[in-house]
Amino acid sequence: MRIGELARRTGVSERSLRYYEQQGLLVARRTQGGHREYPEAAVDRVVHIQELFAAGLHSRTIHRLLPCMRDSDGSPNEVATPLLVEELTAERERIDRMIDDLLRSREVLDEVIATASGQPQQQPSPEAA
Repeated sequence: MRIGELARRTGVSERSLRYYEQQGLLVARRTQGGHREYPEAAVDRVVHIQELFAAGLHSRTIHRLLPCMRDSDGSPNEVATPLLVEELTAERERIDRMIDDLLRSREVLDEVIATASGQPQQQPSPEAA
């Protein structure tokens, strides 16, 4: 498929797809006319790339991680090195800290909303603790 179709099917701009290719995250075959052609698996690959960027990973980390994921279902394979596992564990811990910060921010907002609207304060749910 051409770049425009891949962009349409994934909701990712053509500019971003070119960037992914430049960073080695996505591979396109070139036609005789120089147009990019992507395999069907590129749709899943782009979705995975978007998920990893959304999680806050950098393109260098994603580049090292992608060979450890299957494009068809996103499940892991056995290619991860101990160094990559260590780096990804650190990324997961960073994400956990961000989640904790967001939960605390939400609690503060809930308190302000309740106070401003004259509603009684609600106790945090046990799973939020």
